[in-house]
Amino acid sequence: MTSSRRISRRRFLKSAALASGASAIPGLRKSALAIDSSRASDAKQSASLEEFSYGDVTLNSALHERQLQETHAVLMDLSDDALLKPFRGMIGQPAPGEDLGGWYRYEPNYDWHTFDAGFAPSATFGQWVSALARTYAITGSQAAREKVLRLNRLYAQAIDGQFYENNRFPAYCYDKLVCGLIDSHKYAGDPDAFAILQKTTDTALPHLPPHAIEHGQSWRPEKHDESWTWDESYTMPENLFLAYQRGAGERYRALGVQYLNDVFFDRLANGQNDLAGRHAYSHVNSLSSAMQAYLTMGSEKHLRAAKNGFDMLTAQSFATGGWGPDETLCATGSADVYDSLTKTHSGFETPCGSYAHFKLTRYLLRVTRDSRYGDSMERVMYNTILGAKPLERDGRTFYYSDYNFKGSKVYSPHGWPCCSGTMPQVAADYRINTYFRDPRGVYVNLYIPSTLRWTQDGAQIVMTQSTEYPYDAHVQFEVRASRPAEFAVNLRIPVWAEGASLAVNGKRETALAGTFAPVQRQWKTGDRVDLELPMKARLEAVDPQHADTLALVVGPIVLFAVTDSQPKVTRAQLLAVKKMVPEVWHVDIGNGVMKMMPFTAIEDQAYTTYLRIT
Repeated sequence: MTSSRRISRRRFLKSAALASGASAIPGLRKSALAIDSSRASDAKQSASLEEFSYGDVTLNSALHERQLQETHAVLMDLSDDALLKPFRGMIGQPAPGEDLGGWYRYEPNYDWHTFDAGFAPSATFGQWVSALARTYAITGSQAAREKVLRLNRLYAQAIDGQFYENNRFPAYCYDKLVCGLIDSHKYAGDPDAFAILQKTTDTALPHLPPHAIEHGQSWRPEKHDESWTWDESYTMPENLFLAYQRGAGERYRALGVQYLNDVFFDRLANGQNDLAGRHAYSHVNSLSSAMQAYLTMGSEKHLRAAKNGFDMLTAQSFATGGWGPDETLCATGSADVYDSLTKTHSGFETPCGSYAHFKLTRYLLRVTRDSRYGDSMERVMYNTILGAKPLERDGRTFYYSDYNFKGSKVYSPHGWPCCSGTMPQVAADYRINTYFRDPRGVYVNLYIPSTLRWTQDGAQIVMTQSTEYPYDAHVQFEVRASRPAEFAVNLRIPVWAEGASLAVNGKRETALAGTFAPVQRQWKTGDRVDLELPMKARLEAVDPQHADTLALVVGPIVLFAVTDSQPKVTRAQLLAVKKMVPEVWHVDIGNGVMKMMPFTAIEDQAYTTYLRIT
């Protein structure tokens, strides 16, 4: 492993007691958001698109389903004692069972200078419980539900303040535990989840900072090792607000307000780019906290902050939709993204980054109904996470997508890193990203072979989506209804799909690119919609200052040159690319043929994302 590949989360983390009410915590900030805003919240929620349940959508895509099955199998195969071992060890309980090693291991004498096993013990536990609960909601697997309930009860026996005292990441771990428990309640029906959450919160709060603390700021004076300043308390409000929304209690709403990083959000809301130099995944993740502040309390400031933050992120992203080379956000207009093509192989923290990106774009799409957020989600899905190497039983995890001129796919050198926690969640969430609804009908966001079932004004509706997209421009929908029902089907027309059209039962009409095209009618069994999304080849520069360094894009997918050296190629040659089979394109470069493939099809071949045009 080269030194450039050893750039890790530690480096970027380095660089860049509420018992019953708000008055119980010293240092709790006063906030205008703390006023009763239930009416504003109700209005925002009712105006927003709703997510379907995990079980409402069946995916018929082998690529998406394989990722779910592979990650779920890994989690189901991990023993209960192995999963509980760091919790027990950190509080002095007997800790039998396998030591998973890697980041998950508890090592009392861990030295951050080595950045080896023991960096973040137990940190992914809550995410794994969350993924198991979501997968139960998808599959109905009783084995998955039983594992969720069993793990929660074993964890409850190990709740102790020493866990947080001995933990470099108390806020990070608490946040993931909140996520796992509220998902256990909602998706796996764990009747004890909220009681365990209350005990977790009571135990954690005395060991957390009184408000959001940025990286590198010391808040534990007894801890002199700088690695104790790398926690991520500013990401907690999202799950705290969700806990409140799901009925866990008012204290979680108050805690969400308490941990909002409003210095950061004030700047973003005012249009000031406060992203540059910050740790990428966690700060994009924090934008979802801003969205939940809006959805919970109607805070327009936090909505502006999230929208502006997304625009700033897009302006410094790769053609794949990925961002944060070396896990660091860049300044808009800088050459940092271009420089990364030669300076690092750590292009995009893929499972964690895509998870953050999907949440943010899902919330923004629900609130604004702006199709560009769906475009962005789709781009990241097809060009990053769907091409990730599978999670392995020994903790090997795909961490970075490599956008270097000499790129390749490799596993992280560290076992069970943070991305092993988010990848199973991503694999479950494709379903809730694909369709949305409001009282008037449904919104189709992603084009994936799938079946959606729902009730519309008392009628049972089944809509089946059939397609070879993104390798084919045609998408077909067929409807079955228990009785005729009036509603709208809104189809996302990507901004690049100029000349798109749709036909309802054979009657064709144009569809405007960059919108959701509505089809309003009384639907009955046998009705069909055929959508055509023209996929012309186009070139996207890495940044405005380097207009000769381009990625080749067809429809939603980036085509990667399968080569370990930069070929001589012109714009005209690239734009004349020809599809040979669904996952292979050819570019005639005069003295031969350059093979191009999507990220999902690349295995161990050397490749380059960007080409220098001659």
